[in-house]
Amino acid sequence: MFADIDKLDVQGKVLLTDSRFLSDPEKSIFFAIRGIRHDGHRFIQDLFQAGLREFVVEEEALTAELKTFLENPGIRAYTVSSSIGALQQLAARKRARYRYPVVGITGSNGKTIVKEWLSSLLEKDFDIVKSPRSYNSQIGVALSVWEMSSKNDLGIFEAGISQPGEMEALEKMIRPTLGIFTNIGSSHSEGFRDSRQKIREKLLLFREAEALVYCRDHREIEEEVEGFLRPLNAAIRLISWSASDIRPVDGKLSLAVSWGAFSGVLPLPFSDSASVENAVHCAYAGLYLLDGADPGRFFERFRFLNPVEMRLELKEGREGNYVIDDTYNNDLGGLKMALNFMSQTHTKRDKVLILSDVFQSGLSGQELMTEMLDLIRPQKIRTFIGIGENLSAFPVELPGTEVKLFKTTAEFLKSGILDRFQKSLILVKGARYFSFEQIVERLVKRIHGTVLEINLDAVTHNLNFYRSRIGPDTRLMVMVKAFAYGSGNEVAAWLQYHRVDYLTVAYPDEGVALRQNGITLPIMVMNADPDSYSTVFEHRLEPEIYSFRVLEAYLKAKMLWKPAEVTRIHLKIDTGMHRLGFVESEAGMLIETLKKHKTVEVASIFSHLVGADAAEHNAFSRGQIACFERVSSRIISETGYTPFRHICNTAGIIRFPEAKYDMVRLGIGLYGVESSGMETGVLEPVATLKTTISQIKELPAGETVGYSRSGVLERNSRIATIAIGYADGYDRRFSRGRAVVNVNGTLCPTVGNVCMDMTMIDVTDADCREGDEVIVFGENPGISELAERIGTIPYELLTGVSERVKRVFYHA
Repeated sequence: MFADIDKLDVQGKVLLTDSRFLSDPEKSIFFAIRGIRHDGHRFIQDLFQAGLREFVVEEEALTAELKTFLENPGIRAYTVSSSIGALQQLAARKRARYRYPVVGITGSNGKTIVKEWLSSLLEKDFDIVKSPRSYNSQIGVALSVWEMSSKNDLGIFEAGISQPGEMEALEKMIRPTLGIFTNIGSSHSEGFRDSRQKIREKLLLFREAEALVYCRDHREIEEEVEGFLRPLNAAIRLISWSASDIRPVDGKLSLAVSWGAFSGVLPLPFSDSASVENAVHCAYAGLYLLDGADPGRFFERFRFLNPVEMRLELKEGREGNYVIDDTYNNDLGGLKMALNFMSQTHTKRDKVLILSDVFQSGLSGQELMTEMLDLIRPQKIRTFIGIGENLSAFPVELPGTEVKLFKTTAEFLKSGILDRFQKSLILVKGARYFSFEQIVERLVKRIHGTVLEINLDAVTHNLNFYRSRIGPDTRLMVMVKAFAYGSGNEVAAWLQYHRVDYLTVAYPDEGVALRQNGITLPIMVMNADPDSYSTVFEHRLEPEIYSFRVLEAYLKAKMLWKPAEVTRIHLKIDTGMHRLGFVESEAGMLIETLKKHKTVEVASIFSHLVGADAAEHNAFSRGQIACFERVSSRIISETGYTPFRHICNTAGIIRFPEAKYDMVRLGIGLYGVESSGMETGVLEPVATLKTTISQIKELPAGETVGYSRSGVLERNSRIATIAIGYADGYDRRFSRGRAVVNVNGTLCPTVGNVCMDMTMIDVTDADCREGDEVIVFGENPGISELAERIGTIPYELLTGVSERVKRVFYHA
């Protein structure tokens, strides 16, 4: 039944925008959002099968088939012009119900940290509702504001924008009484004419605010506050501060504060400029919100501020376990996000949840327990471990789940339960008070100080960039061969969550590993030896067929293993690479063979562009495309198949968009390398290789460093030994200054020869000490730059990172 959106009863409802995270069908309303890359309307029938009955749909997406389905008895559907717009309107109405203070935070950097610090500083004074993690987008703000209730008496929300016109909708939802403008920088600048336009757009958040905290040292912000915001909001109170207010006191940086009758200093627990700026914003915001309270007592709390880890990390653990590390805070919004992240990885492993008490929820003990359990039940947790007085005080009803409760972290660690877990996925989620890092330390596999960090948000960014280039009607096959270009098989789970269409591996055992980790996507295998066809059939893998020898072997194996069942293959056409594939003259014989075997289905026909990464080969590439068109069209015409066709690799997607056919193959671009050279700066680096300084030595000019005495010092130097060598994949060609590493912002050259397990670097010009972190590649230096230094390509460096190097996957 269709109804007017104004008649939507949202009392006690869960607003759902992602069909993958349905937890309570009876209480949920699904907002089907149609975007550039995804269309939520495609998943309405699946959600109906899962028990959901209320849907908000967009008028332009309402096909005759969908309209008929939504007219089924028991369904309530609401048609709107924009599902995001409807979601925002509901959030704005919810916000209008409450008169308590709301803090709105915007700026280029530091929004989430300021939100978390301010929340921790004020948690003794207010029941706070806040954005979970960095929920600051058009949808994220709506979902955050929706959590407001009469149980709270302070809201803290962050707002992020990427183009003009976006802040108006966020302002209507947040309606801050107090604003914080953190700073202005280069992030998300692409959609703006200049920084002034971006500042003005962000200042629109405070058009009705009572007060604004900002640093007047940002000259452009100061000028736009006076020249743009004041005319819009003449009554706003401006609370500005300057770096000149900060000075050393007793060996610590301190903020000189005059606030009403109070005059004193606030010792700051940090020395780096970014943390100092964030802390001062929190100080003035807290003084404003606690007006009338003793500033000295409030300032005492700053001693307990800690750096905030703003990301969820997936780490390899002992005994085949994987650990999701989320130990910096615990609230219902954060718990929901952590559980969602858990559902995206290692879907075939037993799930273990280690959870602390939740503070500052605004709910009574039993209400809080009910909401927590509603989030946890759909996750099918094998073992639940609750730690804290509150969790121990109420019954934990999780049918089919082993439940263990402890009052303290120490009591749990003494129990020995951690030693039982094997090949499990363990989410460790706790408020900082509980020191859950002790649990993570016991669980995580120790290898050495070198780690390859994989930014899953950068994977998503790069994936979406290429999706925007191919449009919604072209499918996406992603290459995850060679251990996902060295990044680790967890990338495949992330891609499955983001609904790519196909995965490709090099060998059957790579495909088997993906299947064992819960990957259900179709998987093409590039090199399936005839001896491995039984494995191919058993694990539903789809081999590349590139010659008559291989095709005949496949057909014989099929008669043995799957004689009656339809199986799928992929035909490789050689259009100019001259590596593997059927040539054009073999098309007739290939077609005749295929016509005789009706239970062998051609899933796709494809070829590979030789020189799509270079304009000088454009003519040759177009010749390849023409050849592919002839051969593939003939196969389709004479066999009656309708397989997918794909010839574009990463570079081809950009250079030859007219050849995207039904599907494209995304490889190195997913991992942050734009190989065509036509879209530089649009991708984000996915992998960051890090190590640590083991030792630093002061050596005089004339001394030598390393094997063969190849590193001769021309000046008095500080030489650091870092914990990485060619056994870790750090190429020996990087020896003798041919590479640099990043030490606390300073690029330092290698000295002497790279050793098997260690490398020496010159840190004379760097501010560093033993134990400091060293970036081998990432943003600076970039992997493409390093590859050029030794005359190779980024693929080699990525795939060369040894498996003894621990992978850590993270998501903000």
